[in-house]
Amino acid sequence: MKALVTGGRGFIGSNLVDELIKRGWELHTVDDLSAVTHESFYSNPRAVNHEENICNLEKLKNIFEENRFDVVFHLAARSRIQPTIGDPTGTCHVNTVGTCNVLQCAKESGVGRLVYSSTSSVYGLKNESPLKEDMQVDCLNPYSISKYSGELLSKMYYNLFGLETVILRYFNVYGPREPVRGIYAPVIGRFLKQHKNGEEMTVVGDGNQTRDFTHVKDVVLANIFSAESDREGVLGETFNVGAGRSCSVLDLTDMIGGSKRHLDPRPAEAEHTLADIQKSRQLLGWVPTLRVEDYIKKQLT
Repeated sequence: MKALVTGGRGFIGSNLVDELIKRGWELHTVDDLSAVTHESFYSNPRAVNHEENICNLEKLKNIFEENRFDVVFHLAARSRIQPTIGDPTGTCHVNTVGTCNVLQCAKESGVGRLVYSSTSSVYGLKNESPLKEDMQVDCLNPYSISKYSGELLSKMYYNLFGLETVILRYFNVYGPREPVRGIYAPVIGRFLKQHKNGEEMTVVGDGNQTRDFTHVKDVVLANIFSAESDREGVLGETFNVGAGRSCSVLDLTDMIGGSKRHLDPRPAEAEHTLADIQKSRQLLGWVPTLRVEDYIKKQLT
């Protein structure tokens, strides 16, 4: 199998690339190396890496036409809620127009299937946990709106053009290569870095907000299962990718140990997230296996 991973040199993308190569896939990546929370990017020497922006349609077309991919995993995006609030137009350009570019190139070049990476932030504040895929969306910020537009585009390309698509809504992903730069980096990586440096852990708000923390290796498997599934009811559908269990930010500080200080709450963020993963279990055959407390314990030894 020959695959393209957009955003393939970042956190989740690079983990996916490594696993697919281990399984014998031929891999290409497209990444413009612009993610501000990354201290470094990752390049598997067995992959062909294209340093390009998904908004450059002509360059993207050339990559697709020259390589004829079987599967595309679309992870490239402007990510993190707070940074996107300061740049709605740039966010929507990359996450909406860029996604449409990837879908159109996939359609025109005869890609067999595209797996689209979305976000649990589309559930917003209106829905009570556990969060189910058929709940009403409640997009509160440019990030969630632009990612949801990518979901709609993915569904449209399947329904109208017949391009096989599968949509994955990630909850809070953590694990090896998690970005740690800046105040908007994901919380587990940021706390572990602060702890290592002898700094106070910076807790946003009161710390009682809860999150469904999901290991990147489980996320990688959800992508692979989505690409390979031949089960009825998978194509054009949306699936939660979460651990199915949650803990509070204060729970994380207790697991790590050490001092902490509190920052002001952030706007447009949900108080609690918890994935209902029954649909993913039943249709994708995917079951998460890794626990956040085990990961943190390992990082501290």
